[in-house]
Amino acid sequence: MMDINKLEKSDLKYNETLKKKIEKLKSKRNAVIIAHNYQRDEIQEIADISGDSLALSQAAVRTDADVIVFCGVKFMAESASILNPDKTVLLPVMEAGCPLADMITPEKLRAKKKEHPAAAVVCYVNSSAAVKAESDIACTSSNAVEVVKSLKEKEVIFVPDKNLGRYVQSQVPEKKIILWDGFCPTHIRVQEEDVLKAKELHKDAEVIAHPECHPSVLALSDHICSTGGMFTYVKQSRSKEFIISTESGMLYKLQKDNPDKKFYLPTQNLVCANMKLITLGWVAHSLENLVYEVKVSDDVREKAKAALDRMLAVTGEKKGAAIAGY
Repeated sequence: MMDINKLEKSDLKYNETLKKKIEKLKSKRNAVIIAHNYQRDEIQEIADISGDSLALSQAAVRTDADVIVFCGVKFMAESASILNPDKTVLLPVMEAGCPLADMITPEKLRAKKKEHPAAAVVCYVNSSAAVKAESDIACTSSNAVEVVKSLKEKEVIFVPDKNLGRYVQSQVPEKKIILWDGFCPTHIRVQEEDVLKAKELHKDAEVIAHPECHPSVLALSDHICSTGGMFTYVKQSRSKEFIISTESGMLYKLQKDNPDKKFYLPTQNLVCANMKLITLGWVAHSLENLVYEVKVSDDVREKAKAALDRMLAVTGEKKGAAIAGY
């Protein structure tokens, strides 16, 4: 019979060996490792910078590294490439895509723009560089309301997440939001009954939800915010228990930063399989072989960057500032 304890010890030893190898390769390549909050615990542990999607890309601008190893999904690595065209941006697993981002294409967006020629296009950062290039302005989950309010147009095509778009509509009733039929396959797994059961089990816990969740889940929440906003809110809150309606990887840093507080998921189904594709082994492989490079063509990069720059102008951020995104 297989000894589970021996296997676990073997895994730990193997992981420690990989961590040492990564450190050596990182020094050799003059690389920086940045990881999204939804990554595996051990990936967040080795990261030089961790946080939200766009915040990570912005933070990378401030580094003097030649190589950026982006532990996230493809649209995030593209954002890093857009903002860091002179650096080598690597995505350790090339299959790490985003189903939400894949729900819209530049061709389909151009067709929608023809249907609503007077509407401005607001593009959530959870989209491809090519879609950003077709948009008037980008937004994150933390600044989407502010971005939409800033527009002179009365009609807004909001792509690609319909739940975030619905949330924005609830906060900006004076605008007509034209929703795209996209959604995050992870966040929609949270059901109203899951939250109600969690609240019954943890009566003193505050419920915090990401705006990509279904409106019925948001209605049961005490606070709605981006992942970056969750860190800020939890740290400032007097509550000691929280039900977190977003991807399970968030609990690693929340618990690390707030050891005196308790965190619960409303359902164990809050796992993004794409975010979990990256392992220590793939990070080592990426650094050793300089794969897989993500590069955005100049014509797309310039247009996509313009959408990001317009957002930064609205929010008063400067190049290199950290922005709470996904």
